[in-house]
Amino acid sequence: MEFTSRQLRAFHFVAQHQSFARAAEKLFMTPSGVSVLIRELERQLGFRLFDRTTRQVELTAYGSNLLAVTQPSLSALDAAMSSIEQAAKGRTRSISVGTTPWLAANVLPPAIREFREHRPDLRIRLFDGNLSTVARRVAAGKLELGLGLFERMPGVRRAPFFRFSLMVIRPDKNAAFNRVSTRWTALNGQTLISLTSNYPHQQLIDKQLEKSGVVWNRRQTVNLLDTQIGLVEADEGIAIIPSFGLPACRNRKVTMSELVDPIVTLEFYEISHRGRKLPEEAKEFSAFLKRYIARWAGEAGIL
Repeated sequence: MEFTSRQLRAFHFVAQHQSFARAAEKLFMTPSGVSVLIRELERQLGFRLFDRTTRQVELTAYGSNLLAVTQPSLSALDAAMSSIEQAAKGRTRSISVGTTPWLAANVLPPAIREFREHRPDLRIRLFDGNLSTVARRVAAGKLELGLGLFERMPGVRRAPFFRFSLMVIRPDKNAAFNRVSTRWTALNGQTLISLTSNYPHQQLIDKQLEKSGVVWNRRQTVNLLDTQIGLVEADEGIAIIPSFGLPACRNRKVTMSELVDPIVTLEFYEISHRGRKLPEEAKEFSAFLKRYIARWAGEAGIL
C-alpha cells in the first residue's frame, strides 16, 4: 500500500486544525482539494479518519492511531529536507523567473543588474518564452515566478503585479505631436502599425478603437514590439503600445504620449505554483522589481 506525502500532510493539517479550510490554507489548496486527498487516503486504508459534522471535524480512533504512527516520520522528513535545503543554499542561491522575450530582453536584465548590487549572493535565472509556455512551466514547478498578462488557470496562483497604460507613439519629426496625452478620437484617419491578434494587449487595443469609433488604416501587422517601434521610427505609421514599451523607445526617434478619454490600463500579473510556498528570495526580488518599474515609469509619467 502506497501513500503520498501530500495525502499525509493533508491528514496532519486537518487533524491539527480540525478544519479542512485551515488545512487548505496551509497547503495552498482549496478545501475541496483537501477533501479529495483525505477521501483517497481513507479509500486506500479502508477506514474513516475523521468524523465530520457541519460544525466540527474530529479524528476517529483509527485516525488517532494513524496520526501517532506517522507524526514522527513526517517530522523527521521535514527536518532532513530543511537541512538539505540549507546546505544547498549555502553553496548557491537562485530563483527562476519567466516572462515574454521582449520583457526578458529590455526590462529584466537592467533590473537584475541593479538587484545584484544589493544581493550578489542570489542568482536570477531568466526564462524567455510566450505566455502559455511560461504558465505551463510555473504550473509544472519549473519556474518560481512568471510575469505577464496571464489569464487564470488551474494550479497557478495569480496576483496583480503592476498596472500599465496604453500609449501612442509617433515618429519624432513634428513638434505639434509632442504632447503629454492624446485622445483616442484623435487617431481617426491615422495609419497604424499593429501586432498580431494573439497578443492580449492588441486585442484590447482593437476593441477600444472600435468602441471609440476610430477609423484607421492598418498598414502593417508584425510579430514583435521592437519591429513595431522600428517601423514607427521609419515613418511608416503610428502605433499603440503598452507603457512597458518605454525602455525600447528611449533610443529611438519616436515620441510617446498617453491615450486618454478613456485611459485604458493593462493588469500585469505575477504567477506562481498554487501548491507551493513562494521562496523568500522570490518575494524579495518581486518586491524589488515592482519598485524598479515604478521608478522608471514614474519618472516618465506613464504610471
